[in-house]
Amino acid sequence: MRILIDIGHPGHVHLFKHFAHEMIKSNHEVLFTVRDKEFEVKLLEHEKFNFINFGKHYKSKIGKVFGLAKFSFLSYKTSLKFKPDIYLSHGSMYNAIASYFYRKPHIAFEDTGNIEQVRLYKPFTETILTSTTFKENYGSKQLRYRGCHELAYLHPNYFTPNDSIFNKLGLKLNDSYFILRFVSWNATHDVGQKGLTLTQKRELIELLNRFGKVFISSEGDLPAEFNQYQIKINPEDMHDALACAKLFIGEGATMASECAVLGTPAVYVNTMEAGSIDEQEEIGLLYHYRNGNGVVEKVKTLLEDKDLNVNARLKSTKFIEANINVTKFLIWFINNYPDSRTNYTISNNQY
Repeated sequence: MRILIDIGHPGHVHLFKHFAHEMIKSNHEVLFTVRDKEFEVKLLEHEKFNFINFGKHYKSKIGKVFGLAKFSFLSYKTSLKFKPDIYLSHGSMYNAIASYFYRKPHIAFEDTGNIEQVRLYKPFTETILTSTTFKENYGSKQLRYRGCHELAYLHPNYFTPNDSIFNKLGLKLNDSYFILRFVSWNATHDVGQKGLTLTQKRELIELLNRFGKVFISSEGDLPAEFNQYQIKINPEDMHDALACAKLFIGEGATMASECAVLGTPAVYVNTMEAGSIDEQEEIGLLYHYRNGNGVVEKVKTLLEDKDLNVNARLKSTKFIEANINVTKFLIWFINNYPDSRTNYTISNNQY
């Protein structure tokens, strides 16, 4: 089988990497396509995957329209050479359109429900895989599974934190440190959304500096006053950093959910809603604020809880046990497609 996977975000590399490695071991051919946005290319290089870089992504509205045509054409052009049997992505418009013209099925993961993207890829997509907690209903094309994307790569079967991260961060073993994540608000799903103000970011940094070391992961350029806090590690080390942090505060849903799975207390600050985030909030794995109001006060309260990290890890273990190994499920689903689509029910999903 020849599988073409499109990448639009660093998290997508993680979502598909263990699946891709296992399929390659079983003598399937896997090719990735990617736009050079943040550090997607570095992650693909680290995993030693075969990939094609379509170049820089476009940030402006006009650029995004041009990019839709350009990258869809490049995806179709790639298809003519690679000859995929199946397309796979996290809701890629480019993969979906190429699959339509190449007459092969496109299977999409979805967890954000960004209506602008869904409207473009859904007509050309045969199956949309979502969590049982996902709020939107996409009709007969949609299949639900018990879990979240982060369980495809942070499940204990695939990930064990490496405490060498303390040395890489310039810290002593078990020193307290905090990770802040700021997004650039340039993505289509960020339109109309908001998070922390500049003043609130300053207040958080001032507070956290009294309890440990502060590191910032930023999707865009940081204000000059924050440059000293920018985390300087390889992209592939970020999950070790999140796993060993005392607390995470950020505007990015992916990292917040990753912390929930890893057992790291997290405060997510964004107006964007997600079913998986709601579930994780309900069981106390993270705290969701729609804006920065009250965040500093909440962080103060959390820092006073001596059992904060122990309790977070216990809740994380229960969450993992209640859900599936998403990579194992995907391997079964693709290997048996399209019969797996016809025969699948949530109740018989034992992965």
